[in-house]
Amino acid sequence: MLAPRLLTIVLLGAVLGACATQPPSQRLAPAATPAPAAHAAPAVDDGSAYGLYLAGHVASEEGRFGAAAAYLERAAAAGEATDAMRAAAFEAALKAGDVPAAAALAPAADDTATADKRLGIVVRGVEAMAEGKPKAAYALLATDEMGYPYRTVARLVAPYAAAGSADAADAVTRPALDGDAIGQFIGDLDQAGLEARLGKPHDAEVAYKALMQNGDPSGMVTAAYGAFLERQGRANEAAALYQARLAHSPDDARAAAALARAQKHGRPPPAGSLAQNAAASLIIPSASLISQKQNDVALDYLRLALRLDPANDEAWMLVGDLAGDDDPNAARDAYGHVSPASDRYLAARGKLAWSFQNEGDHAEALKLARETAAAAPKDREAAMTLADLLRVNEQYADSAAVLTRLIDAPDGKPDWRLYFLRASAYDEVGDAQKTQADLTQALKLNPGDPELLNFQGYFWIDRGEHLQEALAMVQKAVDADPQSGAMIDSLGWGYYRMGDYRTAVDTLEQAVQLDPSIPEVNDHLGDAYWRVGRKTEAEFQWRRVLSLTPEPALKARAEAKLASPLGPDAPGPPPASSPAPAKPQ
Repeated sequence: MLAPRLLTIVLLGAVLGACATQPPSQRLAPAATPAPAAHAAPAVDDGSAYGLYLAGHVASEEGRFGAAAAYLERAAAAGEATDAMRAAAFEAALKAGDVPAAAALAPAADDTATADKRLGIVVRGVEAMAEGKPKAAYALLATDEMGYPYRTVARLVAPYAAAGSADAADAVTRPALDGDAIGQFIGDLDQAGLEARLGKPHDAEVAYKALMQNGDPSGMVTAAYGAFLERQGRANEAAALYQARLAHSPDDARAAAALARAQKHGRPPPAGSLAQNAAASLIIPSASLISQKQNDVALDYLRLALRLDPANDEAWMLVGDLAGDDDPNAARDAYGHVSPASDRYLAARGKLAWSFQNEGDHAEALKLARETAAAAPKDREAAMTLADLLRVNEQYADSAAVLTRLIDAPDGKPDWRLYFLRASAYDEVGDAQKTQADLTQALKLNPGDPELLNFQGYFWIDRGEHLQEALAMVQKAVDADPQSGAMIDSLGWGYYRMGDYRTAVDTLEQAVQLDPSIPEVNDHLGDAYWRVGRKTEAEFQWRRVLSLTPEPALKARAEAKLASPLGPDAPGPPPASSPAPAKPQ
């Protein structure tokens, strides 16, 4: 079993901690540069089953599942279609969100891979439940033959199908999910809710209290148990539960809203339909799969969840995140499904704005961000999204002004991220005094954040100040994130500034291996090579800088070094304090 604290990291880090904007990763990449188009030329569609299959395969490889499904479903319907073509059409239809079509195409041939057969059974079971056939759904989902990687989704949805079939015994039978601690946690939480739904409030309360014994680090049990108490007419007990949660987690907005509702004896949150609850049970396991880089399986889970509850805003958010840069239209469609009444709406609008930014439509990105901030003038995340987009679009003064309004707001709560973002803006305009003041304040509020430590350390290193202290700060950042090329670059540049050129070379080589496309990192390595006498390699790195579309000042410095026998000592524009922070992820 996962320890409760580790469970919290997975749950909150993957889902509950997501927000419209996050602090930028300092010195990762020039943020305003749009990502290049990733789509290959489509395969020729000659109308034959094989031509359609090739076109669909290319679209699927590019992550354009809607187009892939259209091609592959046509291929599967052709007279000469093979089992492989039908299996590919099934997968593409599911990933595109056409679960009814996927259910009709579910593979069942003898030579079908076991995992594909299992997925086909799950899809058919979920489709049956969505069509109002819970008995048929349960027969499919409760099979003992179901195994990895789709056992969790089958075991979590099956009890709801049993409840819909008036099969109370199977509905409240604890799902066996040994080996999947997160799935088991969700299954146990679901069981408490089903006990209450089936007229067993005493058993439900016993189950909730047993779950609370683990301390409820995620807050999920408190939310479910409190809502149960409110629906039982026990609002005062619910309020005490929410207050206890807030005593340990004062920033839990969900608990704060629930407390306000319970204290006013407001209308309790609805229990939701069986299908809605079954869909909700798949969200945290989906997020866990994403955290494990199992994005394909996570997308399957999310599409099934949305078939059960097309209005599940959290599922739409995660689908949009998975589509990302591979299929920006699909990502925008997903974010567009989030209801304006949802507490995820402003986050969806922020992600929508960033999708346009990444595609190079900076005007539309800023337009969306400004509209969102204007419509929700008291929302901090909306204002932070606007400020960060202004920053990456080089409107630094405007960015700082938005952040200053937030920082100086009379009801504003101190937030290190605001100072971090404003320091980034001040750094870009060369106001070292204001940059340092904001970095100092941010470090007081959050002294251990790796990105913040790296920003402060590099700021000093590049200015030749407090080098020993700066190097120690950057080392802490690297220890926390050893795969960050940008942070390792800061460490290498620190050694360079201290005159330890051989250590600088070793460190900067590692940074370039991790982040080879950042012009500044390549420039630093070139300087270090020059200092240890490896002039040919230094010139190679500076030429590499010019091939990476550097900022004008860096381009001029690289050209000056290549043209002069003095190398790093060649006259030229002074180095910038840092490359622009990257956009929030």
